[in-house]
Amino acid sequence: MSWTGPSELKAQLQRLWERGDLLRMQLEAEAHFPLRLSLKVPTSSDISDLFDAVRKWIAELASAPHIRLEWREVRHRVHGLQRLPDQIWVDSLDAALALTGKKREAARFQLMFDDTVHKIPALQAWLKKRPMQALELHERWPQLLAIVAWLCAHPRPAIYLRQVDIAGIHSKFIEANRAILSELLDLALTSDAIDERYTGSSQFAARYGFLDKPLRLRFRVLDERMEILAGISYPDIMLDADSFARLDLSGKTVFITENETNYLAFPKVANAIVIFGSGYGWDALASARWLNNCAIYYWGDIDTHGFAILNQLRHHFRHVTSFLMDRESLLKHKIHWGEESNQVTHDLYMLNNEEHLLFDDLREQRLGKNLRLEQERIQFEYVMNEVLRITNTPQILNQA
Repeated sequence: MSWTGPSELKAQLQRLWERGDLLRMQLEAEAHFPLRLSLKVPTSSDISDLFDAVRKWIAELASAPHIRLEWREVRHRVHGLQRLPDQIWVDSLDAALALTGKKREAARFQLMFDDTVHKIPALQAWLKKRPMQALELHERWPQLLAIVAWLCAHPRPAIYLRQVDIAGIHSKFIEANRAILSELLDLALTSDAIDERYTGSSQFAARYGFLDKPLRLRFRVLDERMEILAGISYPDIMLDADSFARLDLSGKTVFITENETNYLAFPKVANAIVIFGSGYGWDALASARWLNNCAIYYWGDIDTHGFAILNQLRHHFRHVTSFLMDRESLLKHKIHWGEESNQVTHDLYMLNNEEHLLFDDLREQRLGKNLRLEQERIQFEYVMNEVLRITNTPQILNQA
């Protein structure tokens, strides 16, 4: 039997609760109640064949709390005049919450809503849109409101998160809640307090005008005649991006490698430095415009991500030349082939023809399944010979 009983009525209201509809209705209850629920009733043949079950069903519905029944009379050919439920109503939000057992949660949401409207009216739209998420956040909500209110009073503060001084709130709380704070701040702040160029939790500080940890860049000098630090030969240096940008090594040769061991063991080369790469993050390099006047050689893994990183680097410096990322290097080190876990499959438009052909072979699995050659697996003598070739020098500088 599929007639609507008390448990099915509760299930209908439970679905409204889980979607957040009952909480939204709470904010304007007069517009939604009385609320009519779906009702599936016995057919004429059900009355004939299951008369006792129908009478029991009617009794259960009639005794169910918090609902109101409307009735209709039908004349049955066997059992005569019968009075059956025709429509079923929940007359108030209070009755709906009683049926679902959610009175306490609804009261909590109402307190959150009233407090928010009083303190930051712009956020009521978020509460109406995401009431269930709001309930999950109820313990943190006072702190979240305090942070939003502080930023409304101090837009684009130009301080570190650690310096935000709000009673009972520490910077780790802000960092842990950047995603939800971004949604709230985008509603509460004026447009001039938000830098739309920055998105996502990782760019929270820049979006809302906080200072952020400076991007850092590590590089080694490969020629002792280059006295970047007086009296120190072959220094291994880490600088923030701004300081690196203020260097001027125009005319030098710049190598970039993604593997730290390769970076540390990179052969000495006249008038050259080697930079320890950072995967897909090239922001630290982007502002160093003097790199436009340098020969730049990039060495990454021979796999789809290696070419994607090269492709991204060329968005900043189009003249970058790849090395040790060619078909010959790949085939000479077949014994060291490995497997790439997740391949890049979208098109890369900054590769040259040779690179693109190899990239296509890799993503199309023509040379093997998810094939990759990690850069540290290439023989070091092979590396040294390639460095000699591309720099057109007769020999590597003394390695001592």
